[in-house]
Amino acid sequence: MYFDSHAHYDNPQYDEDREILLSGLPASGVAGVINVGFDVVSSKKAIALAETYPHIYAAVGVHPHDVKDMTEDDLLELKFLSEHPKVVAIGEIGLDFHYDHSPRDLQRYWFAKQLELAKSLDIPVAIHSREASKEVFDTIVESGVTKGVLHCYSGHLPMALDYVKMGFYISLSGTVTYKNANKTREVAEGVPLNRLLIETDCPYLSPVPFRGKRNDSTKLPHIVDAIAEAKGLSHKEIAKATYENTRNLFGIS
Repeated sequence: MYFDSHAHYDNPQYDEDREILLSGLPASGVAGVINVGFDVVSSKKAIALAETYPHIYAAVGVHPHDVKDMTEDDLLELKFLSEHPKVVAIGEIGLDFHYDHSPRDLQRYWFAKQLELAKSLDIPVAIHSREASKEVFDTIVESGVTKGVLHCYSGHLPMALDYVKMGFYISLSGTVTYKNANKTREVAEGVPLNRLLIETDCPYLSPVPFRGKRNDSTKLPHIVDAIAEAKGLSHKEIAKATYENTRNLFGIS
C-alpha cells in the first residue's frame, strides 16, 4: 500500500476524469492521499474532496505564492476550516524566493502567522521551501513547531537531518527519479527510514518515465523504487514504512 503525502487533485487538470481517478486509487494500491490547499478557496476544495472520498484527507493553508492577497480574515477562516475532522495539517506554507510571486516581507509575515496557528492547534505543517532554506529552518525553530514535513525536499542531507532531529519528516517526490538528482538520492539514502514520506505533488513532478506528463498517485511505485535503490532495501519495505510514517505524522488511524 502507498500513501501520497502531498497532492493537488482540485487542480483543473483533473476536471475531466477526477471522479474516475480518485475512486480508483484504492484498487491501485493507494490507500491514502493528503490533498493540500494553496489558498482559502483551494483549501475548501480539498475538504470537499476529503468529504467525498474516504481515503482522502485535507491540509489547509496559503502558499507563499498567494500570500500577497492574504488577510487576517483568511487566517481566521483557516482556523475554522482546521476544525474539520478530515483536516490533518496546515499547509502548504513556507517561503519561495525563486519566483517571488509575493513580496518577501509578506511571505515572512504570513509564514510566521500560519506557523503560529499550527502551534496553537497542535497540528502538523506541510512546508514549502525554495531558495530560502536557512530562513525557512530558522523561522520554524523560532516558531516552536516540531511536527511537520518538508514537502518535495530539495535541500542537502545535513539540513534534512537537522529537521529530523527537530521532529520533522522529509518527503520525496518524482524528482528522486531524475537523472541528475544526485543530491536528492543522497537524502533518500541518508534520512532514517522512519522519517521519510513519499508524494506526487500531482499534477506536477511526474517521475521517470512519465516526466513531462500529468502526474497522479498511481505513479508512486516509481518513487518507491528509486528510494529503495538508494537505501539498498526492498520496494515493500519502503512502501510499508512511508505508509506508516504518513499515518503517524498526520494522526490517521
